[in-house]
Amino acid sequence: MDIRRALTPAELSAAESLFDGPAREEWSERFLTAPGHLMLIAYVDGVPAGMVSGIEMHHPDKGTEMCLYELSVDEGYRCRGIGRALTLALADEAKERGCYGMWVGVDTDNEAALATYDAAGARDEGVFSMRGWPLAP
Repeated sequence: MDIRRALTPAELSAAESLFDGPAREEWSERFLTAPGHLMLIAYVDGVPAGMVSGIEMHHPDKGTEMCLYELSVDEGYRCRGIGRALTLALADEAKERGCYGMWVGVDTDNEAALATYDAAGARDEGVFSMRGWPLAP
């Protein structure tokens, strides 16, 4: 397995089977060029097998932390440690960037994600509730 940072929209397009939908070029370009945004892709024999995205979050009284925004491993490559390796690679990148911590929101019934994050050293920091505002027309 080889984990590399995605640098071009073409790389994201080639890995779009790992996303919820097609990777739009203009959105890919915006993500990749935004300061603090990061996409790592795991390749097995040259094939995109998993991805993790992270976004640095800054606050005046806390400094910078990394949000693990999304993790995905292709169904055919699951249970091989790819999700854990991607999570640890993102944590390493966060450390290199000077982040004081990393966090992820995860559904409490998503056993596969919880097991992956636990295997990568995450600690349960308690229950929280998430609220959303759908802004699209």
